[in-house]
Amino acid sequence: MALDKTVLKAAIMSSLSALSAWDGTPGKSAQEAINKFADDLSTAIDTYIKTGSVTFTPGSYPTIANTGGPVVVSAPTPMGTIS
Repeated sequence: MALDKTVLKAAIMSSLSALSAWDGTPGKSAQEAINKFADDLSTAIDTYIKTGSVTFTPGSYPTIANTGGPVVVSAPTPMGTIS
């Protein structure tokens, strides 16, 4: 599924509306309103990214044949201690 920018925009607008509606009600601080906005925004972006999909079309990218066999990774050789 392709990413839907309008859904992300709507989520951000909703979160900003809630932030702007904060009226200084006793017991609720501006920091709480900011934290709520940050939570809402990060959730909206996370959801937006996770709803996307990647489509791979074979042959549309260069390919490299693996003719050398398996790749073997070894640990680097220690160079001594630092004094």
